[in-house]
Amino acid sequence: MTSDQSATNATSEPRQDHVDHIVEQWSLQRPDLDVSPMGIIGRMSRLSRFLEHSIAEVLARHGLNESQFAVLAALRRAGPPNCLSPTDLYNSLLVSSGAMTNRLRRLEEAGLVKRVPDPRDGRSLLVALTRKGHRLIDQAVEAHTANEHRLLAPLGPEDRKVLTDLLRRLLLQFEDHRQPSPSRNPTHDGQR
Repeated sequence: MTSDQSATNATSEPRQDHVDHIVEQWSLQRPDLDVSPMGIIGRMSRLSRFLEHSIAEVLARHGLNESQFAVLAALRRAGPPNCLSPTDLYNSLLVSSGAMTNRLRRLEEAGLVKRVPDPRDGRSLLVALTRKGHRLIDQAVEAHTANEHRLLAPLGPEDRKVLTDLLRRLLLQFEDHRQPSPSRNPTHDGQR
């Protein structure tokens, strides 16, 4: 492509993506329907698949999948002593207690988390990062963050801010507004 063609393309209509073709086809076949939401939701869906694939590749380099990363990241974000109750974990990650039990078992077998007595309730156990888990999540989150910057590179800072604000507004209509249960992290009660 010559520089003249590039200049012409920059001032003409934006390039069409796969979703544009789908919306155009529906508009032709069903002109009575406003199919414009398909453009937004279709792009979000396709982007989600591309992003999930890229994220999974980066995490796999650290021996993790997305669900394992999510548990380790929740414990790391909790701050010292990097422990939470299993209930806090499955509530924050929106998974069932059974799914959380399986995740924790695998992470425990890998030496990344351990169960420790709850200092406030001797009958309960908390889940804590091990040193190995702490090192691994720090390495994985550095690679994950670098990958996310790479994935968003086509958008400048202002575009990112606008997109963040729009996505937040849309997401808020779906989120459950129940108050989270108090943290069982002994040093961070009330500091979510």
